[in-house]
Amino acid sequence: MNQTSDVRTFFQYVIPSVLSFALSGVYTIVDGFFVGNSIGDLGLSAVNIAYPIVAVIQALGTGIGMGGAIYYSIYRAEKKEEQAKEFTAGALWVLLISSVLLTVSVFFSNSMLLRLLGASGELLTLGEAYIAVIALGAALQVIGTGLVPFIRNHGGSFYAMVSMIAGFVANIVLDYLFVWVLGQGVAGAAWATVVGQGVTMLIALVYFIRNKQFTLNIPFSKMGNVSASIIKIGIAPFGLAMSPNISLILINRFSVSYGGEPAIATYACIAYVICIIYLILQGVGDGSQPLLSRYYGEKNFDRLKSTRNLAYGFAIFLSFVACVILYLTKGSLGMLFGASSAVNTEIAKIMPIFLVSVPFVAILRITTASFYATEKSAFSYVLTFIEPLFMLVLMLILPPLFGGQVMIWWGTVLARVLSALLALILKNHVDQKELNFTPPAAGTF
Repeated sequence: MNQTSDVRTFFQYVIPSVLSFALSGVYTIVDGFFVGNSIGDLGLSAVNIAYPIVAVIQALGTGIGMGGAIYYSIYRAEKKEEQAKEFTAGALWVLLISSVLLTVSVFFSNSMLLRLLGASGELLTLGEAYIAVIALGAALQVIGTGLVPFIRNHGGSFYAMVSMIAGFVANIVLDYLFVWVLGQGVAGAAWATVVGQGVTMLIALVYFIRNKQFTLNIPFSKMGNVSASIIKIGIAPFGLAMSPNISLILINRFSVSYGGEPAIATYACIAYVICIIYLILQGVGDGSQPLLSRYYGEKNFDRLKSTRNLAYGFAIFLSFVACVILYLTKGSLGMLFGASSAVNTEIAKIMPIFLVSVPFVAILRITTASFYATEKSAFSYVLTFIEPLFMLVLMLILPPLFGGQVMIWWGTVLARVLSALLALILKNHVDQKELNFTPPAAGTF
């Protein structure tokens, strides 16, 4: 095993993935920037309160794509090319079918969904205008995000990054045109997001077709089992992509009672930037996934452990760098989004609380990604969904007893710390059972 070569390979996969995930987070910031500077706090709050619906659409594509791509890598490592192709075809079918179902369901239930998220009055009206457009373009978002994991697992990490950059540039240009020049408000921001995702999808499809990887050919008798396997693995990356948005829903719902609209606007700005950090950390985990899945398929547990340790180290390094940057810029973040001076002051006061949890999120995300990359579905489920459960319990207990809105912020941090500690416990359990395992002699598997 060549240590230098492994490190180089790790960064060849991970750096493009990190940049891709960072750009996917900046999509939200771009909408917030243009809408906030056009409409103000109300526009910011509308996009913020509606964004979990957008996140579900994008996370669904990520989960399906990742589920299929993981099995693709494992079967290729095991020299089972036919099964690998079946998972490519199966994932594409699941992406297509789920796109249709999601478009119809979100378009016709957007008002009900927004009310469940706490929207009412003018906030509800603006949210409906935003989500109606997003729903119409759901297929572009689901398929676009779903193809990216496959491109990475085909060895096209750089190309995947290029497709994300192209969509991001299109989104910026169209946000400027639709929101500022044409004055279309939140609906214009939604159209910019949809078209940007469409650009990403088209470029990804070109990659598949040029590399002769696009296939819908799978025996009908195998479709059920393949789809079930994809969904089984995909639940964890779906949940991980949704995790910041589940937090957003909980924070918004509790903040309505304790801090009102100013608290929602405050967290909107914080969420825009801190969620990018979480996505960057997920980019480290998902960027290392093709390597983890390959080494798992090859039963090469030493290289698997070495790659995972690289992922931990790089993610924690990035988390500290991000914390320093956000701490130094905390006094101007609200102005970036056109927030009021009162909201901007509150952001500067609250941001350090959220920065405490960032290194713990790094540990949680890398551990979760390593579990679903190696078919540890049960552990990945636990780590994916325990954080919002901790958060809910802490928000029910802490604010009434110890100080209202500020304890909502601290409840979020404590939930992430506890989740990271649980992740380390489960990781050590797996290490003892598998990573220290010496494989039998060749031919005995």
